Amino acid sequence: MTGHTRTVTVPAQEGRAFGAAAGDLVEIVDVEGHQVGDLWVIDAADHGRWLSTSHTRDRLERMFPRPGEQFTDQFREPIAEFVADTSPGSHDMLFPPCNRWLYESEGLMDHPNCHDNFITSAASAGVVLPVVPDPVNIFQNSAPEPDGTLDVLTAASEAGDSVTLRILRDAVVVLTACSVDYWPTNNMKCTPLLARVGPA
Repeated sequence: MTGHTRTVTVPAQEGRAFGAAAGDLVEIVDVEGHQVGDLWVIDAADHGRWLSTSHTRDRLERMFPRPGEQFTDQFREPIAEFVADTSPGSHDMLFPPCNRWLYESEGLMDHPNCHDNFITSAASAGVVLPVVPDPVNIFQNSAPEPDGTLDVLTAASEAGDSVTLRILRDAVVVLTACSVDYWPTNNMKCTPLLARVGPA
């Protein structure tokens, strides 16, 4: 990145929203390792358009984009480009964000969760959606097995690993540090994420 770069820290089990201009790079860094981040990108001019994981899968006919490929909104228009990945490359676009009902089913009441963290973070940036879209789960290690099983394993990313997206239109980006602390997803311990935002 060149020019002025902003750094946004996302504490463990919390979320943050920030603006990104068309052409900006957003680098998401796993600070301590093995931490999943739930990512949303919402059109700043039309909050009714956001990064759609299902439409991205359909357009690319892949489970996850490769660097050089694009994420699309629900109208199949590109909203972000996958630029670089220094991690082992395990990411997910199948799972919804964790929510209170997931934790309550495990006997965990009032547990932090990415569903509520998205709503709170998005609202802080003036974004209120009728639904919580499925996120891009950066660093989530849950590739399908040959028999179709989805085993959520510990994120393979190490401290300092990162992914970089180029934002293709003015957008509001929401990033949460996944709250799952009772399953191997985040190596049984939730830790912070870092986002660097700035021009290429």
